[in-house]
Amino acid sequence: MTQTLLLLPGDGIGPEVTEQAQRVAECLVPELKFETALIGGAALDQEGQPLSVETLVKAKQSDAVLLGAVGGPKWAGVERNLRPEMGLLQLRKGMDVFANLRPAYCFPALVEASSLKRDRVDGLDIMIVRELTSGVYFGEPRGVERGLGDKSFGFETSRYTAGEIKRVARVAFDIARGRRGQVHSTEKSNVMESGHFWRETVSALHETEGEGVTLSHILADACAMELVREPKQFDVILAGNLFGDLLSDAAAMLTGSIGMLPSASLSVEGAPGLYEPVHGSAPDIAGQGLANPCAAILSLEMALRWSLGRPDLADQLFAAVGRALEAGARSRDLGGELGTEEMAEAILDCL
Repeated sequence: MTQTLLLLPGDGIGPEVTEQAQRVAECLVPELKFETALIGGAALDQEGQPLSVETLVKAKQSDAVLLGAVGGPKWAGVERNLRPEMGLLQLRKGMDVFANLRPAYCFPALVEASSLKRDRVDGLDIMIVRELTSGVYFGEPRGVERGLGDKSFGFETSRYTAGEIKRVARVAFDIARGRRGQVHSTEKSNVMESGHFWRETVSALHETEGEGVTLSHILADACAMELVREPKQFDVILAGNLFGDLLSDAAAMLTGSIGMLPSASLSVEGAPGLYEPVHGSAPDIAGQGLANPCAAILSLEMALRWSLGRPDLADQLFAAVGRALEAGARSRDLGGELGTEEMAEAILDCL
């Protein structure tokens, strides 16, 4: 059967990097069908909302979704419920993509581009598994209480059910079994009740379903410190929504550039996954052809591996990116001179 990849280019550099990822997909999987829809600020401008019901339906009916980026200063003044980022949150929730995989892999050719010394990052290969559809980003009640002078306040609720914790922990355990078999579960159990419950629930699950996996617990702030001090000690890091967001962006800089980092967001088996670069919309360089397309191309690699059932092609694509870098291909963020299209051409040449 023909598989469908839904493209959501979005805002800023999103359309530029998504276009190059599509070129690579057309080379690797010529039988793949493409559909395109709007999200974020682009959807707000044309459809009056950051994510339409029709786009969400398309996403749920596709085999995989490849997203570019959302947001930018153009929409900074709109109502909070209409901000471009709300479209992304609604998409994640609507697709129920609860397990966000963020690899931090340092290609050998980029060791010198890392912010850390060579011995700290040479051979770095971490997988961060972030819970994506609950926690403080979605918990209720939330809001702002105004009119109380200095006692006015804003608040969110950090809320996790046992079922939400267990299902993402199972993903982390399964991934670890195919790697080095180590999981570090991170939270703030010393000061947060939800963090204590997270640690308790993950520990209980490990006792019954953790065969072949070594589980360690680490506080989120300590994990951030250790990512900078000795990052290669980590194999799989399991985290809730907030801490996973922060830790994965910190880990991204160990690899040379955030422009190299893809992500995959997975639901239950058989449901489509959502794939997107970590770098955001970068409005300062949007439309100039300067953005690094590698994160979007590597997000396609993850889609081939996790949703489209083509790990063979995923391996070919990952190797091609590595060969292009070894041959000296560099975009501006990596200290080179190649533009978006030229960097993709270098990867296509290696394919």
